[in-house]
Amino acid sequence: MAFFMKTMISNQVKNLGFGGGSEEKKEEGGTSDPAAAQGMTREEYEEYQKQMIEEKMERDAAFTQKKAERACLRVHLREKYRLPKSEMDENQIQMAGDDVDLPEDLRKMVDEDQEEEEDKDSILGHLQNLQNMDLDTIKEKAQATFTEMKQTAEQKCSVM
Repeated sequence: MAFFMKTMISNQVKNLGFGGGSEEKKEEGGTSDPAAAQGMTREEYEEYQKQMIEEKMERDAAFTQKKAERACLRVHLREKYRLPKSEMDENQIQMAGDDVDLPEDLRKMVDEDQEEEEDKDSILGHLQNLQNMDLDTIKEKAQATFTEMKQTAEQKCSVM
């Protein structure tokens, strides 16, 4: 307890500027130069710091670009399925410089999906689907569905 009180009073005296702090600073730190603490010359340390800042800026730019690409994908999906727009996605795209497009792989997938949907939605697409259907297959599917519904009903209702 006495040691704690002495330390507390000593710290208060140092904070008031009555001295006593300069000896401890020399003992604790040794040097205040961060370059020397890292074992580098001043020039090497500055070059290292510049390199670190450049790398961080590159990572941040790549991250922002990826976020904008994802936002762009979400915007396309919202348009496709007629969902409400998101202001957050639009802001992310603007932050990346408005020159953001879908990644090439995703663009191909979206284009393929659109072509398939257009084919299915057209009258010719419906006619082709009718031609491709086999009446025996349709009968089998209908019979299997009916049997499955009957079994489900029997399990749920003990009267049947």
